[in-house]
Amino acid sequence: MVQPAANAPQRRTRSERLEARITAEQKDLIERAAALQGRSVTDFVLASVQDAARRAIDEHQRLELSVRDSQAFVAALCNPQPVNDRLRDTIRRYRDATGT
Repeated sequence: MVQPAANAPQRRTRSERLEARITAEQKDLIERAAALQGRSVTDFVLASVQDAARRAIDEHQRLELSVRDSQAFVAALCNPQPVNDRLRDTIRRYRDATGT
């Protein structure tokens, strides 16, 4: 029995479909771009969609602050406000509601 090489890339089975209705102009544009990169339309579309998905997720997970906001954030961490009655009441209600 032939064993795959240890460093051989593993193939992923493509079992899912993704379909979209597009205009003729969109199809022409995508086909032209794929041809310019020497890729199939499927490969071009998959790579483009994956890149866009990763960027969208990254942008959603990352918090970007202006210099002023960054300074205010650091100042609040370094010099926290004392706990007031409103915060104590909020903590108490949270603990009562969650049982912690």
